[in-house]
Amino acid sequence: MLLTISGLPGSGTTTVGKLLAEHYSIKMISAGDVFRGLAKERGMTLAEFGSLAESDPSIDIEIDKRQSEIANTSDGLILEGRLAGHMAGNALKVWIKAPMEVRVKRIVEREGSSFDVRMAETVEREASEALRYKEIHSIDINDLSVYDIVIDSTRWDQFAITDILKQAIDACGGF
Repeated sequence: MLLTISGLPGSGTTTVGKLLAEHYSIKMISAGDVFRGLAKERGMTLAEFGSLAESDPSIDIEIDKRQSEIANTSDGLILEGRLAGHMAGNALKVWIKAPMEVRVKRIVEREGSSFDVRMAETVEREASEALRYKEIHSIDINDLSVYDIVIDSTRWDQFAITDILKQAIDACGGF
């Protein structure tokens, strides 16, 4: 089985992915970690690197190419990233959602700074990413029709979401 977990920043995709990877003793590959790593390597903030990616499509293309190759040649793993569900053919596809204010509060708790600063950065980042996804892949990030499961992380915490997804995974034959 291949499981994709997607969602906007602060929705809980990485946390849930790590919990599931630990439970099933499988590997998780995160596009966000790759993106953050590339930004750090270049000494840039996420917003700065996102702006660079707007003018340099090779950044998104490389990240997406790697995810697509992994998704279509692997099983027994979790692929976490905003476009993971679009990059994987035969997978159980999950989207985790939460309102912007909730997500920004989580980002502040995780990364620090003020709510207003993180809100402005998140709005800018999401607009930048949505534009790039549309231009590069013709993907509307708000179209959730490709996902098998859409779950709201304001209703359940990461452990309850993990339990719900374990039921779905096991019902599909598990890893």
